[in-house]
Order: sequence, then structure tokens, then C-alpha cells
Amino acid sequence: MTAQSTSSRAGASPGRPRLVKPKRIGNTARDEILDAAAELFTRHGYTGTSTRMIADAVGMRQASLYHYFATKNDILAALLATTVDPSLERARELMAEDRSATQRLLDLARFDVSGLAAARWNLGALYLLPEVADDRFAEFRAARTELAQIYETLACAALGNADDSRSMLPFRLVESVIMMRSDEERGDLDDHTTAGLVEVIVGAIEVLTRNGPAD
Repeated sequence: MTAQSTSSRAGASPGRPRLVKPKRIGNTARDEILDAAAELFTRHGYTGTSTRMIADAVGMRQASLYHYFATKNDILAALLATTVDPSLERARELMAEDRSATQRLLDLARFDVSGLAAARWNLGALYLLPEVADDRFAEFRAARTELAQIYETLACAALGNADDSRSMLPFRLVESVIMMRSDEERGDLDDHTTAGLVEVIVGAIEVLTRNGPAD
């Protein structure tokens, strides 16, 4: 997605020296900035996080951060892209494969749910930010819409009915892992874990699409 290329200024300049040794996960300073921003955005919200807070969490000067991202919007765009781009790439690959629609749908759902469940931070929660409705994030929304349409196309084929409204559900079931992660972080999943529910969600989609035509 263009969101990643426009938001990244990595390689344009090495930036100024760090205030301290690196203290975030990541192979590059850009990765460390994204890791810090992901934690702060998901804990304090987008408006409640400043670029100074992000820079401090990485251990660099605020001015150095701007060598990698021109604005806070660019950081958010890059984070949003990481949640949808890999799944969309996989979805496009699956659309070209010569296997049953059910097999491809379940493969996509497993890939997608596993990624959302295993991510270091619950970045799917950023979808709910009011700022994401702005034109600045139109490319992310377009990518997510395309992903949802591929889910629906595969589900329609699996159900054998292009008008079956259940075709809308697999994508929503996949994204339910976002709320499950929030519940898990609050301790509201009892003994369950989001990662442990991946196959439960995939199994629910399988039952849904093999349950015959809707009445």
C-alpha cells in the first residue's frame, strides 16, 4: 500500500544520535518507532499520544523521529497498513488458486485471525478511531474493503448462493478477535486466550459455510 511508502522516510537520513541505547523491539529505528506508537496509541488513544511521547518511548530526540515519519498521521497510516496489507496480499494469492472456495476461505481466515491474535499490540482496535474516517486514511479503508469483498466472494462461492447474506459474516467473525483481545487484556476471557480461540473462529466459519442454503 502507498500508506507505507508515504509514511516512511527510512533511508532518507540516519537521524540524530539516540539519547539512550535502543529499548524497543525492532530491527530498525523505524520499526522501534512503530512499536512504541502501537503501544501508546492502543493504551492512550491517538489524540492522547504525542510525537514527543513516542520519541521518549523509543529513546530518541523528537526531531530525529521526523527523519522517519513526517507526521503522527503517517505513523498511524503505517500501523494500519501492517494490519491489512499481509492479509490482502494472501487473499489475492488465494483468489488465484485452483482449490475449493471453502478451503481458500478457511485458509484466509486462519491466516488473518492468527496474525491479529499474535500481533504484539492489538492494532485492530485502531480501526475504531474516529480519525480513521478522514480522507488521510482512505487507502487503508480501501484495502480493508477489498479484503472484506474477497471474504464475501469466497463465502458466496462456498455457500453456492451469491445472494446469501451469511456471506458477510466470515470477515466479521475474523475481526471479532480484536474485541476478544481487548477482553483478554481486561481479564474477561476467564481461562481462554485469544490465540487459543483461533481454530474456534475458523471452525465457526466452516460450519457457517457448510450448513446449506439459508431459508
